[in-house]
Amino acid sequence: MSSHNSSNTGSKSATGMASQVKTPATAGIGEDTPKAFDAQGSIGKQFTEGKLGGAAQKIGGPLDKEGMVGKQFTAEGTIGGSVQSALGGTKGKSN
Repeated sequence: MSSHNSSNTGSKSATGMASQVKTPATAGIGEDTPKAFDAQGSIGKQFTEGKLGGAAQKIGGPLDKEGMVGKQFTAEGTIGGSVQSALGGTKGKSN
């Protein structure tokens, strides 16, 4: 405290609780997050937008997301849909 009984950090009237401040470390806390095998999860995304899905798109033909094989791996397809139903969805709130 300074000699005139005020802190060096300034006025406290405009600040909130530390838990209310969003930082990269606290981003996503309290939000629902996709499970790993969900189409938007860390593993499932590899089949749709990531390395596996991207490679299949480059090859094209039946492996394209609209092709006979590729469409089975989308969230609406039989393989991707089964994984989405069994292992997909969202986790509970993180905190």
